[in-house]
Amino acid sequence: MESDRDQKVGEHAGPESPRWAAATGWRQRMYARSLGLVMAAVFAWSWLAQSITGVAAYNEEHLRQLQAPVSWWAYLGCADFWDRTLQNRQSELLAVASMAILSVYLRQRGSPESKPVGAAHTATGVEG
Repeated sequence: MESDRDQKVGEHAGPESPRWAAATGWRQRMYARSLGLVMAAVFAWSWLAQSITGVAAYNEEHLRQLQAPVSWWAYLGCADFWDRTLQNRQSELLAVASMAILSVYLRQRGSPESKPVGAAHTATGVEG
């Protein structure tokens, strides 16, 4: 793991560093992992939304064929759910776009895709 000096956090933060990078304690730890936390939340939200809309469509099709609907939990084990989840191109586009946009303001300490935690938002081409 890189040092606080390499990451420009705490006492090593510069005047253009984000405020939470200069902070100490839980705020700095949270900001240092903010990109990963937000991306995990986006993944969980999109997975949940996909499962809810998918079970509605799946049950609608079943009802049209005069078959019994399935519960949300049962749908999570269906091949239809996993096929829709793994073939969802919109999720891929959302992930790439959100990573590109969010990485300007959020950081992931130690990630080669993220600039140092204390780097200014305007900094580009900075290796973390």
